[in-house]
Amino acid sequence: MQRLKTRAQFQAAMSGGVISRTAHFALHRLVLESAQAADATTSTGPGSLPSAQGPQALFSVPGQVYPQDWIGPLVPKRWAKRSVTRHAIKRQAYAVAEASAPALQAQPLRAAYVVRLRAGFDRKQFISACSDTLKAAVRAELQQLFAAAVRKAAGPTKAQPASAPPAVQGVH
Repeated sequence: MQRLKTRAQFQAAMSGGVISRTAHFALHRLVLESAQAADATTSTGPGSLPSAQGPQALFSVPGQVYPQDWIGPLVPKRWAKRSVTRHAIKRQAYAVAEASAPALQAQPLRAAYVVRLRAGFDRKQFISACSDTLKAAVRAELQQLFAAAVRKAAGPTKAQPASAPPAVQGVH
């Protein structure tokens, strides 16, 4: 997975919307077009913008044959006061994203993901700024976040859910 580096990349990825949430994190996803699809949908009429000015251009890598997913953690000081804690959370986000990469890359479209911390961890429960219990709690919650994202990206299964009405056959 590539890492998001610029503010514009983070903003573009967050504009895609939230696809899963947990108690402390939100996962934003922007689906990226392939180079062939971007070329096919580019309009050249008056008033049209060149494709290089769109958000897709932020995620192009020269010389890259196969597109990859992008990941970036957003850990504000508001929710993690100590830099040690912020960096530990970011490292956990990168590690869980790498572990989830095969499941995410099984999807037909590439995407840019932002893992955003949206609530702080209780400092009474996690006294140390970078304890093993804090890392374990962060990792477990991030695994839930990415598992929900993989389920949502996979879409509905082939089997009909039990609550769905039976299909009507033979209607003329």
